[in-house]
Amino acid sequence: MRNIGDLMKKAQMVQSQMTILQTKMEKQEFEGEAANGAVKVVVTGKHLPVSVAINPAVVDPQDTETLEDLVLIAMRAAYENVEKTMASEMERIQSSLGLPAGFKMPF
Repeated sequence: MRNIGDLMKKAQMVQSQMTILQTKMEKQEFEGEAANGAVKVVVTGKHLPVSVAINPAVVDPQDTETLEDLVLIAMRAAYENVEKTMASEMERIQSSLGLPAGFKMPF
């Protein structure tokens, strides 16, 4: 029974660490870019847009579709940075608690 008790304690610790991580991520900003930085998007860890910066050189009034695509690419890159950071932080938390990599908690 001791192993079950230890597992439950670790689960509670992970849950506590997750709450802290979520709060940290909500305040953190992540950047994504497209066309070698011509379009940059910044989002929060909650995937809320903060800013969009567009180099005037990529603005062509005759081709708005390309600009729209570049904005989407930059947003997806920013969101991907959020997810990568979250996964890395989760792995760090699990490792610090001695849990195996990829261990899935039931919450």
